[in-house]
Amino acid sequence: MSQIIFEKLSKVFPDGTKALKEIDLTVNSGELMALVGPSGCGKTTLLRILSGLDESTGGSIRINGSEVGGWQPKDRNVGMVFQNYALFPHLSVFENLSFGLRAGRKNRQQIQDAIGPVAQRLGLEKLLRRKPHQLSGGQRQRVALGRLLVKNPAIHLLDEPLSNLDAHLRSSMRQELARLHQEHQRTTLFVTHDQIEAMTLGQRICVMNEGRVAQVGTPEEIFDFPDNLFVAQFFGTPPINLLEGEIICGDLNSSIFRNRDFSLAIPRAHPIPPPGRFTLGIRPEDLEPRTEKTGFQYEFLKTNLERIENFGDSQCLHLKKDSHSLRMRLDREKTFASSSLLVRPNWRKAHWFDAETNHRIQL
Repeated sequence: MSQIIFEKLSKVFPDGTKALKEIDLTVNSGELMALVGPSGCGKTTLLRILSGLDESTGGSIRINGSEVGGWQPKDRNVGMVFQNYALFPHLSVFENLSFGLRAGRKNRQQIQDAIGPVAQRLGLEKLLRRKPHQLSGGQRQRVALGRLLVKNPAIHLLDEPLSNLDAHLRSSMRQELARLHQEHQRTTLFVTHDQIEAMTLGQRICVMNEGRVAQVGTPEEIFDFPDNLFVAQFFGTPPINLLEGEIICGDLNSSIFRNRDFSLAIPRAHPIPPPGRFTLGIRPEDLEPRTEKTGFQYEFLKTNLERIENFGDSQCLHLKKDSHSLRMRLDREKTFASSSLLVRPNWRKAHWFDAETNHRIQL
């Protein structure tokens, strides 16, 4: 197993594009870390520099304490699965699987012994004589993964390996990848822009944005305690509700969150920031409906129900409050007789972000 440490890693392309901006990141030995973020945030560039396919502009990479900046790709004990599979079209499945072993001068028996168990595990035994053009997308993906497993280096790099598969195949391949990592315990970096893949596969997640690390944490930490607005918006389906406003002092029992269209009372029993301007984040599952108004003044928002999305196991209600659009996620059994709904946040689950820096307020 191998620990990877990136220190102040930067990459500037010849056209001046800053792909990576002083990345500081540690990947623990045997860990599966998901790199997630929008297209162009630097995920693939980071993998290519680690593998030795590209060179960095500044900073360093250490594997097990050794600086590898000057090492050739073949000396880094790294294997990579690409988004487009990168199979040799003129070679059979068996020849694709054995390519790395043949390059390492393994004899035929060693190659057979290495390929047999992997082909069986990935369901490739009957496909070994076929060429890539004779395979489906899912089969090609399994061949690309098998080529990595046959060599089985200390570090596995997976660059959006499931993005070309349909939803059913993606789900089954996620399970397979999770089982393979549990068995082999190789240090793994898994690049994706899909939040579900990141949450279900990553033991930790590194969220990237515009060439920088936005946050690193477990899936639970990323979802429950986003460091900033970008992370809060990137994770969650449907997306988080964001409301800009200010906190002012109310009566003895509450404070008031106020924006240009409405005011909401916050019971003093809940932790809130001191008076000032903030962005309030409420996830759709943390909005609560009420059928009739009770309690103190400004406890609820009166909204109009515009439409309902049925997710099968739940439903998303799209609500309108003046100029604001809100989303509320509920069990599918909930029904409403009126298009006018009273809702309030679950203040225990509220997220507060500084209006200027967009960073989370730690309470």
